[in-house]
Amino acid sequence: MKGYSKHYYTEFAFADCNAVLKALQPIFQEQGMTETVHNWEDHGYLATYIKKNGSFANLRIHPHGLVLVDLQSYSDCTKGREEVDQLLNKIEERMKELFHGNIKRVKRLPAILRGDVIDRYWPTADGRLVEYDIDEVVYDEDSPFQNIKILHSKQFGNILILSGDVNLAESDLAYTQAIMGSGKEDYTGKEVLILGGGDGASNIDQMVIDGCKKYMRKTCGDVLDNLNGECYQVLIEDCIPVLKRYAKEGRMFDYVINDLTAVPISTSPEEDSTWEFLRLILDLSMKVLKQDGKYFTQGNCINLTDALTLYEEQLGRLYCPVEFSKETVCVPSYMELYPYKLKKSGECVLINQASLACLEVMNS
Repeated sequence: MKGYSKHYYTEFAFADCNAVLKALQPIFQEQGMTETVHNWEDHGYLATYIKKNGSFANLRIHPHGLVLVDLQSYSDCTKGREEVDQLLNKIEERMKELFHGNIKRVKRLPAILRGDVIDRYWPTADGRLVEYDIDEVVYDEDSPFQNIKILHSKQFGNILILSGDVNLAESDLAYTQAIMGSGKEDYTGKEVLILGGGDGASNIDQMVIDGCKKYMRKTCGDVLDNLNGECYQVLIEDCIPVLKRYAKEGRMFDYVINDLTAVPISTSPEEDSTWEFLRLILDLSMKVLKQDGKYFTQGNCINLTDALTLYEEQLGRLYCPVEFSKETVCVPSYMELYPYKLKKSGECVLINQASLACLEVMNS
């Protein structure tokens, strides 16, 4: 059974809580709803109204001039939505009559649909809730490493979501362009190492590659049909042993592109294992990067300024001195700006993405 929830509020200068309650009570009673009222003296009222079909409403009246109404229904049918809208219309009309139109603001928030087969709600990196126009679950499997979803969006096409984190959509060419240097690099004849990037590069999770090569072909093309091509090889293994092996063998690359993970949200790098992981990847990458090579990576949501600043501080702790630059890009399906960072060793290069922001680092 799906749950349908709608939120409404009005705001005005001052409220006689008892007058508001008495004005609105008849509206709920007309619906055959059972009432329970809680009075907090100087803190207003909370009234709950329950219908026999399981629907209910919460009415919160604050003395400083705020009235909140939450309506929840266990049906998403058109008739149910119309009934909710009609009830809200009556509440709004009654409030305008009571205060003679002297209301600062009236706001109805879009309904939230809970318990549906298709989950449309995914948080941004900085904790805001986004409702996507998802209309189909294309792929949903659990691998030994993570949950893998590919959902179809009317705007963004198929979207890859790993353990609840929106990774990439078919609309997100800006992501790929930014993490490759925004068209400023010439990769002809160059040795390139891509870390992660299971939607079109390398990954520890075979199931991500299997899902992407079937359902994300607009992003990865036919590259994943064969793990060995004329000019590329896709490795299905942990990148840390690979980096250590390449460093031991003395193998060097013109470019290292890190698409493993975004900058951690945590602002305690000494306590967060993800920060330790990023520092390890950075140091190992510098060891396999040519002196004039470049390293590109993503950042995180541009609003996470503390985390992004801490990430830049980590660049000063590497075994080789580096300088960096950054570029911010908008990735459509993220619905937020992401910085990409880039750093050069000797020259090392690293790029960060946040809506997307880019960072370029050069050895000094």
